Amino acid sequence: MMTNRHEIREEAFQILFAKQSNPDATLADVYESLPKHDEEIPAYLQTLVNGVDEYQEKIDSQINQLLASGWEINRLAQTDLVILRLALFEIQYVSEVPTVVAINEALELAKAYSNDKSRKFINGALGKFERQLEGNN
Repeated sequence: MMTNRHEIREEAFQILFAKQSNPDATLADVYESLPKHDEEIPAYLQTLVNGVDEYQEKIDSQINQLLASGWEINRLAQTDLVILRLALFEIQYVSEVPTVVAINEALELAKAYSNDKSRKFINGALGKFERQLEGNN
């Protein structure tokens, strides 16, 4: 049984990444195809996947604002885009997850699924977002 939030985030990343290439796939379909899945989909996994789906338009517009001028969201590596969506969702909509934890988890995902350059980019983008948030408080 999976209880670790890090593992749940990793599965959320895998599901969101799969849904990126097959938007019609449901959470349940993709979850069942994962190597180690429980009978029941963990509640936090549902929160992450459904939340990113629900707020994707708003989150994507925030990502666009974080990009260097001349860059567009469609130029991002799919892995980086999914990691950023997940982190921005957690930062804004999951109150019990501190921003620093969401950023660290995003960097862990980047370490596992992306490269060093991407990790630095994700860290910079999320750091910029965090500073914007702090400026608004």
